[in-house]
Amino acid sequence: MMTTAALPRPKPPRASPTAHSSGLPDTPMLRLRTALPLAVVAGVLLDLSTPDVGWWPLAFIGVGLSLATLIGRSIGGALAVGLLFGASFYTLHLAWVGEFLGPVPRLALSGLETLLLGLGAIPLSFAYRWTRRLPPRGAIQLAVVSVMIGGLWTAREVAVGSWPYSGFPWARLGMTQVNGPFPEAASWIGVTGLSFLVAVTSAALVQWIRAGGLVFPQGSLFPVVIIGVLAVTPQFPTTSAGTFTVGWVQGNGPSGYFDDKSPGDILRAYSSATASLYGKQTDLVVWPEGAVDSDPLRDRDTATTLDQIATAAGSPLLVNAATTREEKTFNTSILWTPGADKPQLHDKVNPVPFGEYVPDRWLYEKIAPDLVRLIQREYTPGTNPPIITVGTTRVGLAICFDVIFDDVIRAGVEGGAELYVFQTNNADFRGSDENLQQLAFARMRAIETGRTVINVSTVGTSQVIDPTGTTIQSIGVDVAAADITEVQLRTGLTAGVILAPWLSVLIPVAALTLVAAAGVLDLRRRQPDRRPRPLKRRTTP
Repeated sequence: MMTTAALPRPKPPRASPTAHSSGLPDTPMLRLRTALPLAVVAGVLLDLSTPDVGWWPLAFIGVGLSLATLIGRSIGGALAVGLLFGASFYTLHLAWVGEFLGPVPRLALSGLETLLLGLGAIPLSFAYRWTRRLPPRGAIQLAVVSVMIGGLWTAREVAVGSWPYSGFPWARLGMTQVNGPFPEAASWIGVTGLSFLVAVTSAALVQWIRAGGLVFPQGSLFPVVIIGVLAVTPQFPTTSAGTFTVGWVQGNGPSGYFDDKSPGDILRAYSSATASLYGKQTDLVVWPEGAVDSDPLRDRDTATTLDQIATAAGSPLLVNAATTREEKTFNTSILWTPGADKPQLHDKVNPVPFGEYVPDRWLYEKIAPDLVRLIQREYTPGTNPPIITVGTTRVGLAICFDVIFDDVIRAGVEGGAELYVFQTNNADFRGSDENLQQLAFARMRAIETGRTVINVSTVGTSQVIDPTGTTIQSIGVDVAAADITEVQLRTGLTAGVILAPWLSVLIPVAALTLVAAAGVLDLRRRQPDRRPRPLKRRTTP
């Protein structure tokens, strides 16, 4: 006879293979056949949140949809939806690239950015997978996981903006908010910090929907609090330091790479357009990138012409030209003052790969020899500070695409810049969104630093932007014009300027640490209990 200790015990009921009693379903939130087209829609919505449409709320919807397509995905599935999201976004957002050299460069750049975006979708899918066992209505799932997801999204944005060839930080989530009620937050946490909060808010809304949505209203508290804080955040204060009178010129000369022109045509266009400023009071006259089509540091006739214009204008000229020094070519901004022994110079820090130079030319000439040979100049990156001094006023500089690099903007304001001048040449992108997307950067930089920005273009549009990011004067597209504006000078560093470089490191590190910890904990939960079990004793009859 056997004792009751030897009787077989009833087995506990098995958990459902598709759900956890205290967690979220193992199955994807969306079937793959639904997730794939929705990933395309998400990319389109994110593009519509940027200029020229600029419907900022669509950024939250686009990011949220993109995240929803990743929940429950395998590595291959996450890569697939990530690639579709990236392809739909970048082929639309970077359509202007094809205006310069045709469809091949557009597809190459869009394809590279898409690949990086797709690879960055895999850690996001891991984060959802490794946290699915957490209670769906708990604070960790609703808040901590949302912060982790937002951090991973931002880490991907930082990576894409840093690599390869110095990166291309053009498509940044924070920049979508320049037309909305939240851009002042950039003056406290920088553009990277604002990207992070937009991504966290979108992720938190997804987590709330997973937890029950409208039947669980208290779950919406976290994203609502973030939006509320963003909405009431004032701009970080800077100190008034007087005024400064700037003459700014849009010459509308033949500044495009393939424009039909003869030597000196561009300089003549700017000489003519500047004539309307003669005899009027200015502290500085500003021309855009590429307004001088010969090297005034070497060409005596060009130097003489600039002397005459600056003398007639009654103030120094801030011009830009390709210059050659020590057998190296630079994209150079020059403060031209008649009679000065040595002009102040600033060279573009980040020449555009495949636009102003060809990295690894030996390799790409084998891949696309005809296109690569069109790019004859090889600009050298500049190392001199992005700042000039006019009298006692310090002017920060950024040449064209340098406006998208945080370190260039920060170097100017840390060097004492009281206003900024951004010189750009948009002639190769006429009729596209490029100028308006770049204008969004200029406006956000004004807010982020608390400085006036003079954003002057070859062919338009050109603007004066006050420290709140508001455009106070502008010149339209494809017109030659000049204007004079008395602008505010400001001093003091904003919190955004100080914190931005730290957040660009801390947010990715913290997010990757959290997802690694989640992976380890999930692995430990899934391992069987290997502790030795006591032997059962049987009694014989």
